[in-house]
Amino acid sequence: MTLTETNSWTGIRAELLRRIHDRVWQPGAQIPHEADLAEEFGCARTTVNRALRDLADSGLVVRKRRAGTRVALNPPQRATLTIPILREEVEALGRSYRHSLLERDLRPLPPMLHGAFQVTLGSDVLFLKTLHFSDERPYAYEERYINLEAAPEARDRSFEDVSANEWLVHNAPYSHGDISFFAVNADKTLSHKLDTSPGTALFAMERITWAGGLPITHVRLIFAPGYRMRTEI
Repeated sequence: MTLTETNSWTGIRAELLRRIHDRVWQPGAQIPHEADLAEEFGCARTTVNRALRDLADSGLVVRKRRAGTRVALNPPQRATLTIPILREEVEALGRSYRHSLLERDLRPLPPMLHGAFQVTLGSDVLFLKTLHFSDERPYAYEERYINLEAAPEARDRSFEDVSANEWLVHNAPYSHGDISFFAVNADKTLSHKLDTSPGTALFAMERITWAGGLPITHVRLIFAPGYRMRTEI
């Protein structure tokens, strides 16, 4: 890698990551000081600091004041999860997609969600129920709450032409989120919506995203039988 390729923090990060992966720096090894790396790469010390902070946030290096930076002995093994746009997910299977907005309402947040999805007390949230289709067959049933403090433009969106799932991915960038996966048995309502028999085991997930300390949306998705989730490690 040439000097011009490494004088940005992303270029420096890539080079430091290469040295870690290639065992130029062994697990537990001390990484050169920021000033030495800045001189090597011909950049400001703050640029090196930014690259090292990103590696520390990823758990690949350990930084301690006065002790310097070391390669992590046991770096975390993390799966990469992105929020899928269901339309794109269906179309990637070579199928046609559409969605049907079943309910749209402004209402207070249910008490059972107050602990996990902390919106301003007394504020209404936008509640949506949506059914997603693949080749005219039910694909996923969605129940969603949107915090209008985090996404105020959502108040004026009908979400009939573009689903809330797709609109939020494009218009409400998130900094972090929580996600859980579980199985549910189809009750009478779910079996009707997802065209399956009562008692059928269904794959479900709940997800909350934030912009800093401000919650954006809480969504529960329940998929029709046969759904399979894939990710990368």
